[in-house]
Amino acid sequence: MQRALFSRSALLAQQAPAAVDSLLAARSAPLLQRLDRSISSATIPPPACILRPLEAPLRYLFGPGPSNVPPRILAAQGRPIIGHMHPEMFEIMNDIKRGIQYIFQTDNNMTIAMSGSGHAAMECAVFNTVEPGESVLVAINGIWGERVAEIAERMGANVHRMVKTPGGYFSNKEIEQAVEKHKPVLFFLTHGESSAGLCHPVDGIGDICRKHNCLFLVDTVASLGAAPIFMDKQNIDILYTGSQKALNAPPGTAPISFNDRACHKMFNRKTKPVSYLFDMTHLSNYWGCDGQPARVYHHTGPVSGFFALRESLAVIAEKGLEESWKKHKEVASYLYRGLEDLGLKLFIPERDLRLPSVTTIAIPDGYNWKELLAYIMKHHQMEMTGGLGPSIGMVMRIGLMGYNCEKVNADMALHALADALKNCKKSKA
Repeated sequence: MQRALFSRSALLAQQAPAAVDSLLAARSAPLLQRLDRSISSATIPPPACILRPLEAPLRYLFGPGPSNVPPRILAAQGRPIIGHMHPEMFEIMNDIKRGIQYIFQTDNNMTIAMSGSGHAAMECAVFNTVEPGESVLVAINGIWGERVAEIAERMGANVHRMVKTPGGYFSNKEIEQAVEKHKPVLFFLTHGESSAGLCHPVDGIGDICRKHNCLFLVDTVASLGAAPIFMDKQNIDILYTGSQKALNAPPGTAPISFNDRACHKMFNRKTKPVSYLFDMTHLSNYWGCDGQPARVYHHTGPVSGFFALRESLAVIAEKGLEESWKKHKEVASYLYRGLEDLGLKLFIPERDLRLPSVTTIAIPDGYNWKELLAYIMKHHQMEMTGGLGPSIGMVMRIGLMGYNCEKVNADMALHALADALKNCKKSKA
């Protein structure tokens, strides 16, 4: 009897899972059918272009940026990814901070790299230090002042413009008169105005801003590493740059630093900054600048981009800032002589005001500048560019910066220009 009960129980135990599975299968069949339909419902096929292998031509980037990247930095960017909140990543970010302090010549604790191009740093500087309705003074002698003025207006600032034609520069007297008149909380100046090829003097302007309780914001995207700048000695309150020019790195990261005056202004706001991503309250923690024991997630930083930036800062540190400035000046002077030998006119007449990293030449009489540049690209695989913003139609631009700052590259650029001048049609007029 017991054996019979046991056998029947065993049989039921064997049959029960099958019965349950059958019941579940019956009930889930409609769901599975719906899932199958949803999985198979893609009606747009894979694009043919994406199924082809990636192709990118090898070109000589002798324009205003980005510039060619050395193999050492490309290799650093290609290292295996680690988590953006890993301790090892924080150590790399700490290294980057120290490297930026060196190239900026500053002891500022509030020194970071933005996740984005130079425009990210530009917006971060304005968004954090200016509140709606406050007065901002912008020096405009090319496109970058125009951009800052628009950014400040978009977030509600009362923007005042000092305007010169491309290639013009502002005297300290003109700046002080404008600061006295408009009483801005922030004054913006471009150190390296790449659209015109001008390197603007900076000495004394920080003193003017401190005298009138105004923050001094300087753009060095095109000049840093190519021309001397001293954030602390020149009393610059906020300084930023980009990774893709004389710093040798790919585009995508933007060093920026705020001194104590700037920090006092931006951390004692009445309103929150208009951008969450660029809010320095959060970014200062992410970069370990706020004195807190732990870093809290804010956004996922460009890990590979930070690898490349850290290596680019190492390259400059090994060479030395003074040597980098010296080399850019020497190669630029060599290029000037070659351009003049071709009969071309340099757009900035004063040698001391020329931007060493980006040289501008007046468009030669009788030539279509677009045809010249297209010929150089087609026959020499070389990028040079025309003007940008207000300098369009006025100049052609040649950039020899960072890895590309070599006399052999200047020779290549001169040869390409000579070839274009010989083979492109010149109007009789």
